[in-house]
Amino acid sequence: MDNLLCDELVQEIFQRLPPSTSSAVPLVCKRWLFLHRISKSSLSVRLPTHPSFVPSFSSLLSRYPRLTSLTVTPDHSTPLFSLTPDAEAEAPSGASLFWDHHLLSVASNCRNLRHLRFLAGPVSPSALVSPSSSCKHLTSLSISSFRPFCFRWLTSFPSLKELSVVDCGGANSNDFSTLKFDSDYDDGVPSSQPSSEMELPLEFLCLSGIGAGDRGMGWLWKSCTKLRRLQLRSCEGTGDGASFSSFVSCLPGLQELELRTCRTIADGVLLRLAEHGGSLNSLLLYDGGSRDGLHHFISRCSCTLQRLDLRLPLDLDNDHLSAVAENFRCLVSLRLQSCCLVTGEGLKTLGTAVSSELEELALINCDVIEREPGLLTTLAQNLSELKKLDLSYNEMLVDKEFVSMLVSCKNLVDIKLRGCRRLTNATLVSMLKICKLLENLDILQCYGIGVEAVELFVLNSPRLRRVRVEESKLSAVAKVSASQKFIEIVS
Repeated sequence: MDNLLCDELVQEIFQRLPPSTSSAVPLVCKRWLFLHRISKSSLSVRLPTHPSFVPSFSSLLSRYPRLTSLTVTPDHSTPLFSLTPDAEAEAPSGASLFWDHHLLSVASNCRNLRHLRFLAGPVSPSALVSPSSSCKHLTSLSISSFRPFCFRWLTSFPSLKELSVVDCGGANSNDFSTLKFDSDYDDGVPSSQPSSEMELPLEFLCLSGIGAGDRGMGWLWKSCTKLRRLQLRSCEGTGDGASFSSFVSCLPGLQELELRTCRTIADGVLLRLAEHGGSLNSLLLYDGGSRDGLHHFISRCSCTLQRLDLRLPLDLDNDHLSAVAENFRCLVSLRLQSCCLVTGEGLKTLGTAVSSELEELALINCDVIEREPGLLTTLAQNLSELKKLDLSYNEMLVDKEFVSMLVSCKNLVDIKLRGCRRLTNATLVSMLKICKLLENLDILQCYGIGVEAVELFVLNSPRLRRVRVEESKLSAVAKVSASQKFIEIVS
């Protein structure tokens, strides 16, 4: 039979196999191994940190000529890279140069790449010239680098839509010996180069670890006029003083903003966003900002916000919820985590205001549920359109409270109850009766729910597609039924 199948047909069969089966395909024979490799479009590699692996990595990639997506991450089971006396003669000088050689291997072997995540180690800006010249179809790039960041290399990527840069700490003098940040440079760009602004094609940008005095950021902000999604993580600034004034340039078309642990700059960003963020429809703010800054944004912003995700244990109170209820009545998704100062009154006010639109509600680790029994039942009476519900890590949530809420929310398709330790089998039995449309369920760390209830739920839930539950709670019958009904089980 193998001899009767042409190569193209065998490759087509390989591409249609589920991941669990396709992993065994290369073991059948050398022909299948070869065809499997040349038909594979996506690959993930855990890269050892020893210098001797550089030629092996290049040889590995050469066997997959049709890759369009590649992820390279470090193998944490091996020691971190260091120049030992024995390896000094053969290893590149400097840790960044070591990873630059690996990136060069990617550029020379994977010319069809569209998505590249190279997070095995920090690379220098000069090394990014290689993928820009060979991987001309690259649309998504994730890298790690030393500060100060330099982004001039972006001009060589005409198709790049998504960029993520992770900070690996302070600058390494060996890695950035070709860069100068002095009076001859403007925003980290040599004065000999044209200073005219250009428009980058970037629509998504994720940056972590920006310092308050980092130069080179102003040019980036001015060039990102097409930006639609922006994520800032653990940033103490948006660059030096001149860079912050340029930051406004990327705000008018911005639709989604995430600020994670950016307390130093959160208020300033929200202030500018209130003035220039008319296109914003999604905001995530974790662990940063101030009560006044957030209230100013909610009250003054003219955007039609649809998604709001806040984790502000000591910065969010009922005044903010009242302002949201007044100014953002088109909310589709509301997610609150560890919000200690919020009370039931504030949640009820907000629930009433957005009742006709809200499809997703998350109250994660919110002790107001414990402080005010009956809150969920009352809140749910105005949320009949709710489709997604996340009550994870509310350890004191009991069956009666949760089931009473479900009675008013019969359209739920996604429920997360991870870490709700006091829920029991009665919860699953009630969900089986009420939630006829449920597709996704997360009950990890729900220690009161046992094997029998999980089996009953898997056997009888009509539209279930995914369950997150401990392996120990899956009976043989439940596993067979899940396989037959194409239900994905995630432990």
